[in-house]
Amino acid sequence: MTNRDDYNAFLQKSLSMKTIREERKREVARDGLFKSAKKKIQTTMIGALSTVEDSFGFLWGFDPDEEDAELTPEQRHLKNIYEDARAKILDRGNTQIRNLEIDFGNYEVTRKKHYINLPVLSTQDQDERGKTLSDSLNQSQEKKK
Repeated sequence: MTNRDDYNAFLQKSLSMKTIREERKREVARDGLFKSAKKKIQTTMIGALSTVEDSFGFLWGFDPDEEDAELTPEQRHLKNIYEDARAKILDRGNTQIRNLEIDFGNYEVTRKKHYINLPVLSTQDQDERGKTLSDSLNQSQEKKK
């Protein structure tokens, strides 16, 4: 194997590793976005159920402080209706989360990164710019007077 062959093999391996890294970054970005969306859907479902419990829970004896209280027949009936509705809401929400996961499989997601390029100046450039900056500040303060 010659040096040129070694170089070509190295270059091919380098390109292959770069492709693998980029694919892995896309998978991580897609998974992160899915987890975030999933959490938001779950929070919406649980928040809605909590609001219903807080607003209408008195109808079926929902009081977190009184777990052992005996329910009337009407309260038991309303609690059963609520429990059925709650189960349907959670089931439908979980179905939508599974549908969302399938949909995410059809997309390539890349995460935007924020870069800040800070210029590095030599000491001489800093002095000159510092003087210029202080001169402009002095001028703007004099104009305000």
